[in-house]
Amino acid sequence: MSNTVSTGLSGITAGTSSICAVEVGRELMYRGYDIIELAENSTFEEVAYLLVYGELPNAQQLSTYQRDLQQQRELPLSLKKLLELIPAYAHPMDVLRTGVSFLGNLEPELRPNDIYAVATRLLAAMPGILLYWHHFHRRAIIHTQTDEPSMAGHFLSLLHQNKKIDELQRRAIDVSLILYAEHEYNASTFAARVCTSTLSDCYSAIIAAIGTLRGPLHGGANEAAMALLSQFNSPAQAVERLKELLAQKEKIMGFGHRVYKTHDPRSPIIQQWSKKLAQECGDMVLYPVSEAVEKLMWDEKKLFPNLDFYSASAYHFCGIPTSLFTPIFVMSRTTGWMAHIIEQRDNNKLIRPLAEYTGPPYRQYLSLDARSK
Repeated sequence: MSNTVSTGLSGITAGTSSICAVEVGRELMYRGYDIIELAENSTFEEVAYLLVYGELPNAQQLSTYQRDLQQQRELPLSLKKLLELIPAYAHPMDVLRTGVSFLGNLEPELRPNDIYAVATRLLAAMPGILLYWHHFHRRAIIHTQTDEPSMAGHFLSLLHQNKKIDELQRRAIDVSLILYAEHEYNASTFAARVCTSTLSDCYSAIIAAIGTLRGPLHGGANEAAMALLSQFNSPAQAVERLKELLAQKEKIMGFGHRVYKTHDPRSPIIQQWSKKLAQECGDMVLYPVSEAVEKLMWDEKKLFPNLDFYSASAYHFCGIPTSLFTPIFVMSRTTGWMAHIIEQRDNNKLIRPLAEYTGPPYRQYLSLDARSK
C-alpha cells in the first residue's frame, strides 16, 4: 500500500504520452507544435490528422482526409429514427452519448485497424448526430450531408439551415476546434484511457469520455459563463453583481485552471476571435461585459480566464445556442480522445490504482439473530 495519497490524483504522473505537452515556456503543444502556431496557420482538419496519425499531413494526405470526412457525414436511417425518439428536453450531451453508442452497434469495431476508420467516422458524424436531433424537435428534418469542406463550416451550415455561412464565423469556429482538440490527461481523456486499458472497444471508450465531460467540473464552463454574462446590460452592472457573488463565496465558472497557474495560453487566442466577432456584429454589451468580468476576477482573486470564458461569447456571436456549447467541445476533443485510445492500445497495461482504506477496523461477524438484539 502506498504511503502517499493524492486526492483526485493531483500532481500524480499517471503515464507517458507523446500526444500533448503542457509545459512552462511552451505552455501547450500538440505533438511538438505550439498551439499558437497551429491556431494561426492550420485548419482543424490538419490538427485532427496530426493528433490521430502523429504528423501534420502533406497536401495529398489532407485532401484525402477531408474527402473521407465529407463522405462519412451521412447518418444511417435507423440512427436518425433513434434520434427522433430522444425527447426534446434531453441534454445534448446525452444525445451525443446515445448516438455514439447506437452507431457502435450499427458499425462495430471488428479488427484492430478499424480504429482509424472509426476515428474518421465519429468525427464526421458528430455534427449530424447533434443537429439532426436539434432540428427534429424544432419541426425540421435535415440532411446531414453538406458541401462544406471544413467541419466548422459543416457544423454552421447544419445549424443555420439555408443561410450563407459568414467567413469570420467559420474561421472562428475552426480555431476553437483546434484549441479544444486535446489537453493531455484531463478527466475525460483519462476515463477513455482507463476504459481502453481493459481492452474494451473504442466506442465504449468515447462514451466513457463523453459521460465524464458531461460533469460540470470538467465540461460546461462555457455554458455557465454565458449564463452569467447574459444577465448583465453593462460592464458596471456586471462588476457590481460579481462583487456580490464573490462576497457570497460563489464559484465563477470560466476562470482558473487545474494545470495552468498564471494563464491559459489558449484564452488570448479565442478572446481575439470573440473581439473580431463582436465588432462584426456591432455588439456593444457582451464583449465589454466580458472584459469587465475578466478584469475584476484578476483584481479581486488573481484568477485568469480559461479557454471556456471567451469561447462563450465567441459561440454566441456565431448564433450557436448555449446548450450546444459543450457538445462542440465533444466534436473537437474526439480527435484527442481517439489519439489517446490508439496510444493506450500501443503500449497497454490495465490502469488500476490503489486506494487508502479509511473504513472501520476489523469487526467480528455477527449472525442475523445476534444483529437483531
